[in-house]
Amino acid sequence: MEQITIQISDRRKARALRDFLKSLDYVEKITIANLRIPASARTKKSDFFAMAGIWVDRDISLETLRQNAWPRRI
Repeated sequence: MEQITIQISDRRKARALRDFLKSLDYVEKITIANLRIPASARTKKSDFFAMAGIWVDRDISLETLRQNAWPRRI
């Protein structure tokens, strides 16, 4: 039996590779280490009010949002 070790920095790509390897009939076992989100990233909370002034000095109403989001096609 042969063994290969691969280090991947992107978690999504690591999962994609894992899923691909699982589909191969000659792969016997897949072991993945450190695939979970680091504790520092899990405990980090975003600041809800950080973007509080994003709409300052903009003339935006519900009606203009609707017109721009769903333009009528005639």
